[in-house]
Amino acid sequence: MQYSERVVRRARRAVESSPFYLKLLAEMRSTSVSVPTIAEDSGMLKGYTRRPLSELNTERELVWLADVGLLRREVDGQGLTDSFRLTPLGRQIVEQWRSQGCPDNRAGLVDYIKNGLIRRSRIPDWLG
Repeated sequence: MQYSERVVRRARRAVESSPFYLKLLAEMRSTSVSVPTIAEDSGMLKGYTRRPLSELNTERELVWLADVGLLRREVDGQGLTDSFRLTPLGRQIVEQWRSQGCPDNRAGLVDYIKNGLIRRSRIPDWLG
């Protein structure tokens, strides 16, 4: 699937501004990962997060990455679960990073601020 440069740029900016390491996204390529697995100290000890996150903050960060198209929430027979996995856009970005030697990119100050403003105001993709 082909994504516009703007969509890819916005998704990269979102993940580079997130508290997650590439290791988490790489894990989500092959399996879904649950919020409790990422939250608190376990996420940091597994190399998924930069710092311990509460379950609520973990969920908020993952939902934002789902909103920009990187992740999707898993569904079972009972409805939504607490697990997430990569979308095709997320897979494309992880593959780009892997081809670059797995850099753990962090957003610059301008991108970090822009991501925060877009996230809080929910500016539509075509404006972001």
